[in-house]
Amino acid sequence: SMSKDLSELLKEATKEVHEQAENTPFMKNFQRGQVSLHEFKLVTASLYFIYSALEEEIERNKDNPVYAPVYFPVELHRKAALEKDLEYFYGSNWRQEIPCPEATQKYVERLHYVGKNHPELLVAHAYTRYLGDLSGGQVLKKIAQKALGLPSTGEGLAFFTFDGVSNATKFKQLYRSRMNALEMDLATKKRVLEEAKKAFLLNIRVFEALQELVSKGHENGHPVQPKAELRTRSVNKSHEHGPVPRKESEKTNRRQTDMMPTTSLVRWILALSFLAMTVAVGLFAM
Repeated sequence: SMSKDLSELLKEATKEVHEQAENTPFMKNFQRGQVSLHEFKLVTASLYFIYSALEEEIERNKDNPVYAPVYFPVELHRKAALEKDLEYFYGSNWRQEIPCPEATQKYVERLHYVGKNHPELLVAHAYTRYLGDLSGGQVLKKIAQKALGLPSTGEGLAFFTFDGVSNATKFKQLYRSRMNALEMDLATKKRVLEEAKKAFLLNIRVFEALQELVSKGHENGHPVQPKAELRTRSVNKSHEHGPVPRKESEKTNRRQTDMMPTTSLVRWILALSFLAMTVAVGLFAM
């Protein structure tokens, strides 16, 4: 079976974990629009750390023949888009506001280790993340936009917007053909497949950690990141250059809380929903 194209081998190797993710209640919750602003912001923050590490290692290896054929920075890179989203959600001081759970840091460390020591495995991480996001991005964008009441102009959703890709289907075909053309012996192919499964598991662990973060934060009746409320620049222009008065802020928080189920268990479930959709829906559509 190792004589097959790498893209086919990757799809087969991760099929079982895809099916597990597809049948979880987490995806169904997200599809119903059951995701809170707080959870969405935490996910976006972790994705920023992950893509920053991934793209740093991609840049390090952009001329290396083990990666160069699939180097598409204009079309795929997400770091700049995530920076826009984080500034929208957290404000100009977002770098000091966003959390980086231990599981996210472990993912980051793995990406740096691979990029520096085993760059031939970098394609597994790039394929798993980029093609997954490109495949499921538009569906997720619409769900999140509606569930969170985000502007129709796209603020807060730059991560899902691939301006450099005019036709996702054709681009994915190009990407797969380039990936299949990478020169790999049998042993390297096997290692790439194992790394792809590891990438998927690293994603799952990140979002399990975010579940725990959200759950603990709400046990005490308040969010983990109380300062990180959605900026209301487009709605309350009078607050654009100053802090929102406390009473108004409390009303906003109360309205957001009232819109969502409030039990720790449900929030624990909802936190994973975004992971399941981002990874499983995206990769399933590959």
